[in-house]
Amino acid sequence: MTRIYDDPAEFADDQLAGFLDLYADRVRGVHGGVVAHRGDEPQVAVVIGGGSGHYPAFCGTVGPGMAHGAVVGNIFTSPSAAQAYSVGRAADQGRGVIFSFGNYAGDVINFGIAAERLRADGIDARIVVVTDDIASAAEEERRRGIAGDFTVFKVMGAAAARGHDIDEVERLGRAANAATRTLGVAFSGCTMPGEDEPLFTVPDGHLGLGLGIHGEPGIRDVPMLPARELADLLVDDLLKAAPAGAPGRIGTILNGLGTTKYEELFLLWGHVARRLRDAGHEIVDPEVGELVTSLDMGGCSLTLMWLDDELDPLWRADAYTPAYRKASAPLAALRAPSGDELAGAEAVVTAPEAGEAARRLAGTVRDALAAVESTIREHENELGRIDAVAGDGDHGRGMLKGITAATARIADLGPEVGGGWLLQQAGQAWAERAGGTSGVLWGAALEAFGRHLGDTAESYPAGVVAAGVREFASTIEQLGGAQPGDKTLLDALLPFTDELERRVAAGEELAPAWSAAGQSATTGARDTAELRPRIGRARPLAEKSVGTPDAGATSMALIVTAVGRVLEGT
Repeated sequence: MTRIYDDPAEFADDQLAGFLDLYADRVRGVHGGVVAHRGDEPQVAVVIGGGSGHYPAFCGTVGPGMAHGAVVGNIFTSPSAAQAYSVGRAADQGRGVIFSFGNYAGDVINFGIAAERLRADGIDARIVVVTDDIASAAEEERRRGIAGDFTVFKVMGAAAARGHDIDEVERLGRAANAATRTLGVAFSGCTMPGEDEPLFTVPDGHLGLGLGIHGEPGIRDVPMLPARELADLLVDDLLKAAPAGAPGRIGTILNGLGTTKYEELFLLWGHVARRLRDAGHEIVDPEVGELVTSLDMGGCSLTLMWLDDELDPLWRADAYTPAYRKASAPLAALRAPSGDELAGAEAVVTAPEAGEAARRLAGTVRDALAAVESTIREHENELGRIDAVAGDGDHGRGMLKGITAATARIADLGPEVGGGWLLQQAGQAWAERAGGTSGVLWGAALEAFGRHLGDTAESYPAGVVAAGVREFASTIEQLGGAQPGDKTLLDALLPFTDELERRVAAGEELAPAWSAAGQSATTGARDTAELRPRIGRARPLAEKSVGTPDAGATSMALIVTAVGRVLEGT
């Protein structure tokens, strides 16, 4: 939802005023849009445009190597003929003007009228319409233009920058359009400024295949797909629609439509790149990010432009605009580090020799960590829900990442290693994968526990284990800086540790002492519901958290209880 606005009806003009102030060093506002500052040599003026709501398209791609002007209409609305004429006239450098835009009826009519007016003024004016969306029509000339706008604009802008005349720039623009195909999917609709409801919705658990960028829904809804399958769908459909005799090189854009996060696009790109290479294609200068958006729409699109010897250098050419910059010179001076230069970056650590008792202990450690993983997996959603009351809701996921990394790491270690070494390796893996404060604390504490136990003892009596648990707890106290009553995992861990030490000192065996101490942890975790957090992310929402137990204390109680069951069975 678009939340920052004054008068929704003035949104397009108001945002443009801010844009012009921000980029006054490279663009100037004129009636109807923006024009780029000029260089010494006059060029054919490539003027692009359409409705607002698609940034960086269109004004964000005005600058050297790209467009010379952009016509800015209202949200999702074609600019008027007067606006297009005004921008075209201001952008003209005496070598003619080429209007380029997506194939929408309003744009075709208004830019067409503007071109006629320019011609009447003695200015050579041409039109290159973008028709890249394979989902919108079977016939190429009837297809609408979506993210493929960018490839056409890029080729024409580069051609103009090279000094080509208007006939050549137009020809290359049409060649770029003929070589470009796009397919998009929507996960959620977009909402106009001032409105409470989106222009369309996508059923839960589905995606809209073949969306438009003006708030049009997809042509059909299909069940949501894992990233790998989504990549296969996009790539396979585009390859089926490839131009006849298409070369093997392709310029590629994986485009976010407004609210799809870059991290999601990076993940999807990994699958897209694999699929394209498996199909025998050479990927040339791929672009992943937001280039043609649709306000706050959730979704993405994949664009392929098949590159021949003419289009390839234009796609690679340098450009500098407010939202898009490409420079080959800095990269040309770089090289990848050699294997020798990276030697030692990942040190190989050899496990110490372990005694028989340590190897037996390793079996118990493996069983205990497996039980912890099962428990955390079972309670992941519950831990996240608890954490979300006054935190960011990621505790369950973070704990699961940590424990699964730990169990995966020790699975690769053979039966000859000891339990102390296993715990240290598990702790390192936990810290590496889980991240955040919780990951650091659990990782360091497991390492401390493992170092205390070691792998050379002839036996591991209850007192030694209890002392190791104290090392575990002390490490968390020292690193985390929390105290009892701060509403953290210590409010479960310290009662557990105290009770375990008391029972072991009284002569109780480890298994029953551990299970009884686990009850203290459970009670301590439950009692955190009445506490107010004094440190960490939850502190600003202290009152909101009252009535809900601490997620870290809850997971600690679950874990020691699960380990107790393993000890009772050994």
